[in-house]
Amino acid sequence: MITIREALAADCQAIHELILELAIYEKAPEKMVNTPENLLRDGFGEVPLFTCFVAELNHHIVGISFCYTRYSTWIGKVLYLEDLIVTEPHRRIGIGKQLFEFTRQYAKQNHFVRLSWQVLDWNTPAIEFYKQWQAGLDAEWLNAWIDIK
Repeated sequence: MITIREALAADCQAIHELILELAIYEKAPEKMVNTPENLLRDGFGEVPLFTCFVAELNHHIVGISFCYTRYSTWIGKVLYLEDLIVTEPHRRIGIGKQLFEFTRQYAKQNHFVRLSWQVLDWNTPAIEFYKQWQAGLDAEWLNAWIDIK
């Protein structure tokens, strides 16, 4: 049986392992420099910077929904889904759907006006997964960033 719950500080190592698994899947493990210690400080300190939900199977974390609040000047409070990850051996059995729906309900209960995320254009399984919820996919906007060092 799958249990979905809010992450605890003690989950940081397992969360980190899933994030690394995603980085490997996305062919960019060298770009993943976050640590369990950073996750602990940033997510479970005095002012948490993110919310994380975990999926447990037999007391083992096999998936996460990792999100945070952002604010759109045009529409208001948005829950940004940074990553939805299910470990490879446990994919395609409904865990991702349960995590996504739990996250969607959290957004609704907490008065967010939108749940948003990004998906790589080559990640067909993820695109098809999100289409189940009639998700909008926008090819017009480009991602931009600068690294602060």
